[in-house]
Amino acid sequence: MGNSKVRNLVLSGLFAAFMAVGANISPFLVIGGVPVTLQLLFAILAGGLLGSRWGAFSMLAYMLIGLAGAPVFAQFKGGPASLLSPTFGFIISFIFVAYATGKMVGDRVNVAKKHYFGAGILSIALNYLIGTNLMYLAFKFWAAAPTGFSYAVAWSWMAAYLPLDIVVTIVSLGVLARLRKALKRTSTATVDA
Repeated sequence: MGNSKVRNLVLSGLFAAFMAVGANISPFLVIGGVPVTLQLLFAILAGGLLGSRWGAFSMLAYMLIGLAGAPVFAQFKGGPASLLSPTFGFIISFIFVAYATGKMVGDRVNVAKKHYFGAGILSIALNYLIGTNLMYLAFKFWAAAPTGFSYAVAWSWMAAYLPLDIVVTIVSLGVLARLRKALKRTSTATVDA
């Protein structure tokens, strides 16, 4: 196995661990049945730093670790029963967030500001579209939906998260841009040495 594959596997494992920490930063703050986490930040960073394939792989690894029983999901939950949780769609969405961010930012050598902006919009859109739609289906078909629950109610719950997710996305893209610049300088200095 080449050094780059080993490096990518180690970094993927590291980002899976970061997701577990991000899932439980504020484990008891819940809005509309959805815990507030920093997982979107780490999914964006994974895709932006590891690239589309390895970023998505790290999020898939995180999901599989949780499904295997490790308490890495929000509120220290884990196990196969998590598949039936109304919020499991958000965990699935992080795979797509990392992949899309990787395609727009992480797989490119030179990244224009418009790509960061596009990655941010796409990340939030994928997270909300996949997560909210699967949450709605879960509440409609197998979870105990609250009285008066509807598609509009599911989306109104998510409106409470949008300002936080916009801030988290902006911060994560700012951190990502700085980290990529620092890594580029480091790799250039190493080549020159």
